[in-house]
Amino acid sequence: QVQLVESGGGLVQPGGSLRLSCAASGFTFHYYVMKWYRQAPGKEREYVAGVTSDGGRKSYGDSVKGRFTISRDNRRRTVSLQMNRLTVEDTAIYYCKAEGLGSTNEYWGQGTQVTVSS
Repeated sequence: QVQLVESGGGLVQPGGSLRLSCAASGFTFHYYVMKWYRQAPGKEREYVAGVTSDGGRKSYGDSVKGRFTISRDNRRRTVSLQMNRLTVEDTAIYYCKAEGLGSTNEYWGQGTQVTVSS
């Protein structure tokens, strides 16, 4: 059974930091590109960050460049998102996504809420 389970969300003040994690099971993790997306109320889902299957390349959405860092641990089957200098505009549900290399397989987690507020 495929599972992506996000954790680490919560309430943080502007300027603070949070670290999200996504634990994967039920598929061959090191064959998958891993991505983070987010969706704020009333807005479309937005790409946040991605990392290649071997961790060698990373990409970021323009709104988070220089503040967020994505990483993965293929032995532990996890992908993380370190979020620094958070702003109220970062408030959203954050989702982990797995995309299979050379296939149409893709999986989503259930999401974790991040709220940035004073």
